[in-house]
Parts: sequence; structure tokens; C-alpha cells
Amino acid sequence: MLAVKGKKVITITNGVIKDGVILIEKGKIKAIGPDIKIPDGVKTLKAKVVMPGLVEAHCHIGIWEEKIGWAGSDGNEATEPATPHVRALDGIKANADEGGLVAALQEGITTAQVLPGSANVIGGTGVVLKTAPKSTTDEMVIKDPSGMKIAFGENPRRVYGVEKKVMPSTRMGVAGVLRDWLQKTKNYLEKKERTADDPEKQPEYDLKLEALAPVIRKEIPFRAHAHRADDVATAIRICEEFDVDMSWEHATEGHRIADYIAEKGVPAVWGPSLMARPKWEMRELSYDTPKVMYDAGVKFAIQTDAVGSSIRFLPICAAFSVKHGLPYDYALKAITIVPAEIMGVADRVGSLEVGKDADLRLLNGDPLEVMTKVQKVIIDGEVVHSL
Repeated sequence: MLAVKGKKVITITNGVIKDGVILIEKGKIKAIGPDIKIPDGVKTLKAKVVMPGLVEAHCHIGIWEEKIGWAGSDGNEATEPATPHVRALDGIKANADEGGLVAALQEGITTAQVLPGSANVIGGTGVVLKTAPKSTTDEMVIKDPSGMKIAFGENPRRVYGVEKKVMPSTRMGVAGVLRDWLQKTKNYLEKKERTADDPEKQPEYDLKLEALAPVIRKEIPFRAHAHRADDVATAIRICEEFDVDMSWEHATEGHRIADYIAEKGVPAVWGPSLMARPKWEMRELSYDTPKVMYDAGVKFAIQTDAVGSSIRFLPICAAFSVKHGLPYDYALKAITIVPAEIMGVADRVGSLEVGKDADLRLLNGDPLEVMTKVQKVIIDGEVVHSL
């Protein structure tokens, strides 16, 4: 058993506890409150501020290894426009010295969704994992698959239309490729169901279509890469045609269609933001966007899109959003419980509640203050980083 005492315990979902105590047993939160008795002999950690570990909703740590170049670049299987059968899990390095994982631990980011890149129209499945390195990546996983990556806009058009001179070269082509694969999957599943009692008539097992089947069955959503408003409108149009779910990854022009996104009930994962505007479709990148989406009632998380140690900027991105009008409480939720909900892991992480995983961030000051130090990080009840 382990006890953690905080002058200020930010639970995220149940307010702030002054002089709070958290009891941890077998990797879970056993008790939390202001009047929790600590059993004799239990090791006790103390901090000025205690909060849940941060949750990164969209990144590529471990799948693009830091400082290695092409040898550590495993995020895009850019050899054909649709590769639904590839899995981020198979490309992630669990090395304890991988830059992205090290930076995540140092900043108290305890859970992250790692996704394939956006070269392909259909890029493969993502995975949610804890950031404490283990002997194998499998030991870090808390949800796999966590969604199917799809991409709209400049990236798939450039990789295939410009560089390879094949479809898709236009936004029409991107949409066409996606519709084609969704229809193939529907036909495949319908034939499997029709011929369930006659094995000889069953369609030949198709790995790609099987990978898309959980999307059609609404077991996992599309994670739709799109910066521009018109691209996400296309994504929503297609998802409605085939009755599948999606989240909007990046949401750079979220301010343009915030009311529309709220009406459609599509969650957004906004970012990256702490960077230049490297391409035309990101020209409207602004820290005003989160406030606009918040006012419209959009459910959104904040992300870094990290390759390597830039994942440590997650709380800074939230802080700049507050500077531009986003309510402080929602900014904290946007890097804890909201991404956990969007990823489907809120029953385990994202807030301090009895029964949840004991993932904690112990601080010497305000969570969104740049000068605040992360003194200790706990994952599953174990101290994994300490100053």
C-alpha cells in the first residue's frame, strides 16, 4: 500500500480536496478524501498539488523514434493508399531510453494514444498505452485497437497524387478511396452473415476487410486526420452514409464550424499548436479555437501530435488556451478526463476516483504554470519518475 498526501488534490471530476489523502493498493485508488486515515507503516508521499496523470489523445511517440531518422520511422506504411490491417502496436518501441517516452514520464503524461501517421487514406489502427516502459510494448497496452486512422487533405494527396502519380490526387479521390473500402467491407460482412451456415460459400478471409469490420460494427471509431473545415465535413458525410463513428483529429479550423461539429456530436482532438504553420491547410492555427469550440459545446481534448520529446508541451498548450479564453477547469479536463473519454478508457484513467488506476502527477505548484516542477509520477501505483 502507498499513501499520497496533497495540500491540494485536483480530482478533475469531483472538485478539489484540500489536505487530501489518496490510498493506493494493488495499483488502484482504494480511497480518496480529506479525512482518510493512513494505516501504520504505510509509505507516504507528500506534494503541494496532486492530480491525475495527463492523457495525450494523439501522438506518435515510440513509432517515430527520436533522433534516429529513417531507421526509427515506422509510422507510415506509405506504399498503398489503404492499409487498414497495419497496427501501431507493431511499430512502437518500448525502450526505456526512447525520447518520447522519457519526456512523457518526466512531464507526468501517463497515458497516450499512439496512432499511425497520415500518409494514407486508411492508415491502420491506433493503441492506447501507459508510458512507463516495460519489457514488451504489449505490457504497456490498455486498449488495442483504439480506433482506425484515416486522413483527409494534403498528406494523402501529396504522397500518392504528387509523389507516386496514383489515386488519390484530389480531395474527391480521397473520399472515393474511403467509400470504396467501406462498401467492400459492408459487402464482405453481409456475405459472411448470409453464408454463415454454408462454410463452402463463405468469402475468403480478408485481413484488410476484417480490420475494418470493427468500424462498421461501431466497435471502434475512425480517427479522422483533417485540418480544414471542408475536409472534416466530408469525413462526417461519409461516416453518416455508412453509419460509423469518428473523432476529428487536429481540428485546426474548429472555429469555423464549431456549431456544426457540436450539432453532429463529433468529438475533436485539437492540436498540435505549439509550432509554426508548416503547410497551407494549417494557416488558421490559433489558440482562440479552443474557446470558440468550448462556447459552441464541442467536446474536445488538447493534443501535441508528438514525435519525440515535444509531448512535454501538453500542459503548455492547455495553458496558452486558457490565456486565450478557455476556462481553466476545462483546460485541465482537456488533457485528462476528456481525452480518456474520447479514447474509451475513462473507466481507468483521467481522474482521481476510487477503483481507477493509480496514475498520479505530484507537483510543487499550479498544473498549468510553466515554472511548476513535476516532482513525482506514479503509474499503476508505482513511482516511475522522481526529481
